[in-house]
Amino acid sequence: MKRAHVFVSGKVQGVFFRATTREQAEQHGVNGWVQNLADGRVEAVFEGDAEDVDAMIEFCHDGPGRARVDDVAVAEEDPEGLDGFEIRR
Repeated sequence: MKRAHVFVSGKVQGVFFRATTREQAEQHGVNGWVQNLADGRVEAVFEGDAEDVDAMIEFCHDGPGRARVDDVAVAEEDPEGLDGFEIRR
């Protein structure tokens, strides 16, 4: 089990980043959440098998088609046992 806390910067709001992240997480069986931040970044937490979490981090480097990702900051944390994946508002 792996947990990654991710901050994505660039043109990542208003381009379906959160919705696409949730779709990808559900396809990979990853738990966690994603939300927009007031400073224009997107913040997400991913928990699951290491290869699935790594796939989510890789997705964040590209994002959906209309996004422009400038930077992805990743911090590994201790898993909390999250269940499901949600978009936080």
